[in-house]
Amino acid sequence: MNPFKTNAHPGLSGGKTSVSMTTDQSASNTHPHASLTPPPLPASPHHPPAGADGPAHLQGGPQGIHQDGSRDANVLTRENKVDIFDRTITFHQMGLRSSVLKGIDELKFVHPTKIQSLLIPPLMAGKDMLGQARTGTGKTGAFGLPILHNADKETPFQALIMVPTRELCVQVAEELRDLGQYTPIRAVAVYGGERMQKQIDALAKGPQIVVSTPGRLMDMIERRYMHLRNVKFAVLDEVDRMLDIGFRDDIRRILSQCPKERQTIFTSATISPDIERLARQFCRPDAEKVIAAVGGPTTASTVKQFYCPVNHWDKRRLLAHLLLHEEPALTVVFCKMKSTVDKVCEYLHDKKIEAHAMHGDKSQAKRNQIIEKLHAGKLSVVVASDLVSRGIDVENISHVINYDMPEDPEVYVHRVGRTARIGREGVAYSFVTPDDGDLLTQIEQLINAEIPRLHYPEFKGTDRGPGGSNFGPGGPGTAPLAPPPPPPPPQMVNRLVATVNPLMPDVKKVDAEKFPGGIVPTKLPPNRMGGRMKTSKGLRGG
Repeated sequence: MNPFKTNAHPGLSGGKTSVSMTTDQSASNTHPHASLTPPPLPASPHHPPAGADGPAHLQGGPQGIHQDGSRDANVLTRENKVDIFDRTITFHQMGLRSSVLKGIDELKFVHPTKIQSLLIPPLMAGKDMLGQARTGTGKTGAFGLPILHNADKETPFQALIMVPTRELCVQVAEELRDLGQYTPIRAVAVYGGERMQKQIDALAKGPQIVVSTPGRLMDMIERRYMHLRNVKFAVLDEVDRMLDIGFRDDIRRILSQCPKERQTIFTSATISPDIERLARQFCRPDAEKVIAAVGGPTTASTVKQFYCPVNHWDKRRLLAHLLLHEEPALTVVFCKMKSTVDKVCEYLHDKKIEAHAMHGDKSQAKRNQIIEKLHAGKLSVVVASDLVSRGIDVENISHVINYDMPEDPEVYVHRVGRTARIGREGVAYSFVTPDDGDLLTQIEQLINAEIPRLHYPEFKGTDRGPGGSNFGPGGPGTAPLAPPPPPPPPQMVNRLVATVNPLMPDVKKVDAEKFPGGIVPTKLPPNRMGGRMKTSKGLRGG
């Protein structure tokens, strides 16, 4: 039995739904317990294509195709690539105003993506919508183009777009500026970590669209630098993150200040039934949900996904091995904790691998520098927390590595979505320890595909013995010690009973010198207040 993985259930299909949708019929057949050598990598300045004078394990025939003709999950051929665009219609056929179309033409877009073709017409008609689509399929344009089309130039603060992270705030605002560059509609980004005065000056000009994180938005409203009286369009991007416990109260407070006669739009790559139920509390009763792709994997089919079994103490060695042997164009490594991000970066530096850390404790200026370098293609490895997993659109990310498996399977979808943007190809590796088997199965059930195992014969794992050594008790080559038994559960105490009838110390087992006069109490004092005490007001009255 494989200790790294529990039994997965490939081919799970979602329940019936009455929402509008399109269906991709491109999900490949899965082959259980697949074991692959590394796939051909996207071309990069450092890495020759497979079949050239590259590493031997990258040469040969088609990857993941067995002698019996079966194909491993998510290994692509020309036949099963997915076109994310709706080729049956062009933007010029959608009824958008000419100034908006001019910006689209400037960006060389012709056909909308599937989520755009589903969302733009009803949003132009003023309907409340929930839109779900894979990462990297143009959700910003799906809600941004109808807003640019319907907004008027006289009304300030008429469109409010809320996002969970500062980086996504800047990115959405920049995309709207590009799309609306020939319109009179202006968008500003309002977010924490930057000097307020620059953003205050931008708000003073009365922009029609405000893209913001909830905390800084509430701060600006309380300081009366902006208001929500004019809001006609309210958008929650990454709605599953926006309506979790951390943001939910802020979102309720903000939307309660917006006019009831507004258009409300929610988008994300993952919208669970619980999140949908919460979201509908802020929508009109006739709000419609559309899903741009159902029936295939939740992750993009152009992402080749693999898991690598590894012990937790070998993770850093395996990461360095992958980076040194494959030399991908640009890799984002995801860790659970900020401290892990810093430690992994330090280890990679010791191995002469240039890596940059990015998490919430970094200054906003430093985070902005990394994002700018990412867009410019000047970085090779970024080690990050899940701060980067939401909505960051960088075209040249070739690899994503889950150094730590996410506890929430939906986070996996967002992490992997950083690669293979807008139909491009990418590779995602997940480091799976023996304790992560259940997580891997949950992820496979969510994405409706089995993730094949990646076998690296060149990498040799180590065993960890007593005293933190790398071997078992018998020395090199012996099995590691069994993990220690879990600690006993803490004893539950009834606080009421313990207060009324507390346990007294055992006279025979306690040190009498610790008690005044060496007298160990054997019973409670005769008179106790029992929690009934007069207040100072009551004492004065008496």
